[in-house]
Amino acid sequence: MTPSPPPGPQPLGPLLARLRLALGWSQQRLAARLCAAAGVPTLTRHEISRWERQLRVPGDFWLGWLAVVLDVPVGLLSGAAAHSRPEPPRVVRPGSRSRSALLALARRWLTDPRGPLLIVPPPAAQPTGLHPPGGAADPPGGVPTVAELRRLDDLAGGADLAGYGAYRLGRAVRELSGAGPAARRRLLPVLAESAQLAGWLAADAGHPAGGLDAYRLGLRAAAAAGDPAFGGHVLGAASHLLACAGDPYGALVLARTGYAGARRSASPGLRALLLHRVALAAALDGRAEAAGRALAAADRVAEAVEPAREPPWLYWLDGPELAAMTGRTLVALGRPRPAEPLLAAARRPGRPRGAALYGGWLARGHLQLGNVEQACAVAEAALLDAIRAGSPRAAGQLAEVRRRLARHAGEPAVRRHAALAAAAARYLPRPAGTPRPTRPARPRTTRRSPPAATR
Repeated sequence: MTPSPPPGPQPLGPLLARLRLALGWSQQRLAARLCAAAGVPTLTRHEISRWERQLRVPGDFWLGWLAVVLDVPVGLLSGAAAHSRPEPPRVVRPGSRSRSALLALARRWLTDPRGPLLIVPPPAAQPTGLHPPGGAADPPGGVPTVAELRRLDDLAGGADLAGYGAYRLGRAVRELSGAGPAARRRLLPVLAESAQLAGWLAADAGHPAGGLDAYRLGLRAAAAAGDPAFGGHVLGAASHLLACAGDPYGALVLARTGYAGARRSASPGLRALLLHRVALAAALDGRAEAAGRALAAADRVAEAVEPAREPPWLYWLDGPELAAMTGRTLVALGRPRPAEPLLAAARRPGRPRGAALYGGWLARGHLQLGNVEQACAVAEAALLDAIRAGSPRAAGQLAEVRRRLARHAGEPAVRRHAALAAAAARYLPRPAGTPRPTRPARPRTTRRSPPAATR
């Protein structure tokens, strides 16, 4: 019988060892379970040993999977991990400085959405960590225009397009810097659209800080151009970024701010979109009543949407897209049955990223209904769509689906899906600088000594 843990915070290493031994598992078996659940075949018993001996502390990725495999609350392991570190981490969440700066700017914008927030553009404005293809000069073959990039975004993901978005944004900044008053008025909307698109592509490429920085510039440019509607659209996109990054409270603040500042000048489609941003963020933040109100308001506004009369940058917003957004929020609210037909219709030809993202939500809905085999089938189709799309954001959302499926690891369909995910891991898009998983090395025939007890 495993003794009760001592009161108060406890280090992660002894806690992991106690939980593992209570299940009667060896370090090798725990490592194998983690690899099978996460679809990453690179973890070994030696890493488990380092964790238990406090030589290393697992990050958030492995803490989440440890909680699933050991069947304990992730908060228990996260608290123990924080107690095991010599000092708390400096950064609370990815892009926290960029997040704080955008939230502060959004509050200023709300007081005067047409105010001249953009005084002098920065000398270099492109998402952090992303670089234009070919440097500052036009690359061979040219770069698509902003309108063309928006259309390409239906077919390809941020992994392929973010560099072009960064280039377009940098060129818009350079043109505005040397423009006179008349040209400046003409170029400010171009800068706002370039920044919004660059932020969207950076977020889809897995660079949240770069996306938030671009959105901040886009909000400034929209205010200076006297376009509160587009400013609201920028904040709605930034809200979506934070919601996908696990920050529903920040997402809710930005979505509500964008709607409040833009609703009087926004088209019906933009109002519906911003209300959907509010609904999703509220649902993810556990505010079911607020999410329900926003969702009902979005559905009412959607009845007046005429896609042909919406702004060009909302060309993609149509009935099926709005219905899929409703389905996504319903799943987040724990209401999967009415969400199922709405999300099933979201898998449309020519839009692989949307199919992957909404497919992930549909798989979650099937899991909520107890349809594990159907959830696996939907998740497998979404996995292939994520590969076609080249969207690290979609790949990240599907990793959460695999984590939820791991709770049913004994089901044959889940084992098949885990095998497919492991085989597909090398082909899934990843943020720049993230190493791809490699095939495990063949075991050596020479005898190796066990790891030392101390270092």
